[in-house]
Amino acid sequence: MPQTQCTRCGYPDCATYARAIAEEGVPINQCPPGGAEGIARLAAITGQAPPPLSAEHGVEAPRTVAYIDEAWCIGCTLCIKACPTDAIVGSHKKMHTVVEPYCTGCELCIPVCPVDCIQLENASGNATGWAAWSGPLAQQARLRYQAHRERLPLEAVPDADDETPQSSVDNGPVPASLADTATAQVARQATIAAALERARQRRSQAPR
Repeated sequence: MPQTQCTRCGYPDCATYARAIAEEGVPINQCPPGGAEGIARLAAITGQAPPPLSAEHGVEAPRTVAYIDEAWCIGCTLCIKACPTDAIVGSHKKMHTVVEPYCTGCELCIPVCPVDCIQLENASGNATGWAAWSGPLAQQARLRYQAHRERLPLEAVPDADDETPQSSVDNGPVPASLADTATAQVARQATIAAALERARQRRSQAPR
């Protein structure tokens, strides 16, 4: 697996997809970043004939890296949380930037950006799939993702919209920790809304 952790295969990460292939017989042609060569490698391992890449899961394309237009970044930190390899750095209400060598081009940061200030840039020319990637890059991405996952449980905060039962026995009061989480979520949403309004005002005042 190329270890981009892009989820385009339909699984939450490369390791989960690999296990599904090995244990559940899931098709080996669901990884666009790996492309035709990736399918050939999996075919050699599994003893299958290499099928064409599943169009449902995407197309083989050049490797890309994300670029943040820092002039329009509002510092919401949503892209930082979405990045599986911690390739985005910044702080709350401060502009963010992408550390290019660590970006896998997974695109997960793009849909979460509320001001659409993230773009993809071609990083491999006409080379696609494994021709645009490498073993060392895959290993680096895998290790960074593992470190990200080890750190994540310490920072994860339940979403206020999660349907968390108050009690498995009775209908007692909501625990203070959940109430605090809901309050923090409301405050965060208000902060993002205010930042969005500031961004709209800046856009209306000057052409991008």
